[in-house]
Amino acid sequence: MITGSLRRRVIAVGALVLAGALALSACGDDSDGGDSGGAPKVAGVKLVKDGKLTVCTSLPYPPFQYPEGGKTVGFDVDMIDLVAKKLGVTQEIVDVKFDVIKSGAALNSGRCDVAAAGMTITDERKQNLDFSAPYFPESIALLTKKGAGVTSLDQVKAQNLRLGVQTGTTSLDEAKKKGLSPKEYDDAGKQLLALQSGQIDVILQDLPVVNDWLKKPEVSGKYERSAQFPTGMQYGFAVRKGNNPELLKTIDETIKTAVQDGTWKKIYVQWIGSEPESTPAAQ
Repeated sequence: MITGSLRRRVIAVGALVLAGALALSACGDDSDGGDSGGAPKVAGVKLVKDGKLTVCTSLPYPPFQYPEGGKTVGFDVDMIDLVAKKLGVTQEIVDVKFDVIKSGAALNSGRCDVAAAGMTITDERKQNLDFSAPYFPESIALLTKKGAGVTSLDQVKAQNLRLGVQTGTTSLDEAKKKGLSPKEYDDAGKQLLALQSGQIDVILQDLPVVNDWLKKPEVSGKYERSAQFPTGMQYGFAVRKGNNPELLKTIDETIKTAVQDGTWKKIYVQWIGSEPESTPAAQ
């Protein structure tokens, strides 16, 4: 049986323990949120996590975003880091399938604040997403075995070759325009493995991704970029439709500043490996 005196001592000790736990919890929140205490510096911006700009992407998609050395790096990562810095928060990346991103489902479900996935701005996608200003001009390319002599989708069709594309991309759209029924892959990594294992004969993919693959000796030794062509379209970041105008405005301002002060060009050269032929153009 607990006496009144002992009961009072137990209650007092319990109160001290609880106070200590609350103090530790508060310290954890402060360190996570940074100087802003978890709130973005730009008024009106809504974030799904305090102190974090949560970004949905589809890995791997080099050179825009891919795992390296225990973290995710790439062109898009560096650009969104600029946005996070402007907001006074840190970037947190969530890996989801591209179809879930382009449909708007990832943003609508509250999984992320921004979609950054080397995503082309199209009228169809605009129905589900609010796009930023363009930040990258799109070109696509064919990757084939060396000496295959395949330089167009018309040849792919005429020779009944097996074409591989990434699900939900403009490469898939271009292939369908030519009357092709390509094999679809959830991500670029699986697409390349399919070519290397002989499941497909040709890849159609965004030019920077193909160029990045060709930096690897095991790829460049057997395969070549046999054709490339601009689509006339551009990439954009996206936020939940009709839901976060101040965040979208912040992204647009960040892209504009990066282009004007040379930061965009520096990031381009770092990840693409050449001087840009043009800069992003307003739509």
